[in-house]
Amino acid sequence: MAMQCLARREHSRRELQDKLLKKGCGAALAVEVVSKLESERLVSDDRFMESLIRARRNRGYGPLRIQKELQEKGVAPEAIANWLVVTGQEWLEDIRRVQRKKFGGKIPKSYAERARQARFLQYRGFTYDQIQQLLNPRGQD
Repeated sequence: MAMQCLARREHSRRELQDKLLKKGCGAALAVEVVSKLESERLVSDDRFMESLIRARRNRGYGPLRIQKELQEKGVAPEAIANWLVVTGQEWLEDIRRVQRKKFGGKIPKSYAERARQARFLQYRGFTYDQIQQLLNPRGQD
């Protein structure tokens, strides 16, 4: 069962343990199996994070949404902090790409349109500062 899961995509330790438990595996055995797979480098939270971050960024998700998903999948906060720099400049390129795809790259003229774009980008997981930098290109408020 564990090998079938691993053949499809990367999994976090906890995610794989949870799947084994749902299939009726005992808790101690699930921990042992996942530990053995980890020692054989078949399970790696680092590889899982790298894969998930790349996939979510390609789909237009921001750092906050990716961070939340990693936490839900059982990845340790320290590990997330090592892999996901929420304030990195590359996120500005990503938010511009997402805004260009959804709204044609137009900076909103009205307050209502600005609020609509900001809500969408916030839903996608971008930070308030990233949204402000995009929607206020010259620092105007």
